[in-house]
Amino acid sequence: MKTSVSSHITIRGIIAYVFGILFALCLILSLLITSVEAVAYWMPEYYENEYRKYQVAETVQMEMEDLLEVTDQMMAYLRGEREDLHITTVVGGQTREFFNDREIAHMEDVRGLFLGGLLLRSLCIRGAGLCLILLAAMRARLSQVLPRSICAGTGLFFLLACILAAVISTDFTRYFTIFHQIFFDNDLWILDPRTDLLINIVPEPFFVDTAARIGLLFGGSVLILFAACFLWLYRQKRNHAAGA
Repeated sequence: MKTSVSSHITIRGIIAYVFGILFALCLILSLLITSVEAVAYWMPEYYENEYRKYQVAETVQMEMEDLLEVTDQMMAYLRGEREDLHITTVVGGQTREFFNDREIAHMEDVRGLFLGGLLLRSLCIRGAGLCLILLAAMRARLSQVLPRSICAGTGLFFLLACILAAVISTDFTRYFTIFHQIFFDNDLWILDPRTDLLINIVPEPFFVDTAARIGLLFGGSVLILFAACFLWLYRQKRNHAAGA
């Protein structure tokens, strides 16, 4: 009878930690997607600083104010707040549509990818909530299960992210190309700087800076989460030792 009860408790404990790890992974993915959104939408000065850094306005022969307005409209389109990318502006002293047909077709794909990321975050948040409900239904000790699961999940994910970042940093162009080949099923992302303004306003160094900023923001948030859970477990251990 004791063996049966012990086995039942062990299996129940394993299931609880499985839900805890799933909760941690959902939380981490949500943080990753939020980090991307934060850099893309919550730091409006970022684009202007990057454009000045790489002299983008001079390259495309536009006033900075007009360039930033085009950028605002483009970013609104990516998150579904604008129906199309037919944006009229002044380029080289002449009034014209900023994006050509090829660029618009590519940005449709990018929009699908971005909206897919936002949907994934929504599903992750709901998944994390479901894990909490299941853990509560199991009467699991959340103060123990969640901190340990989050420490394990964030530690593993952060290690993998660091390895991936180290690999990508050896040849950003190569892995940037691989990224596009994985997520796009056409060659519309291959743009010509002589005819396509889009590639001129977001050159490769812009993406390097953006990836670095996203990485720092995401890495910082994960480290804070890990540290908070680690300290919680450390305090629990100290309190338990003091009580013993």
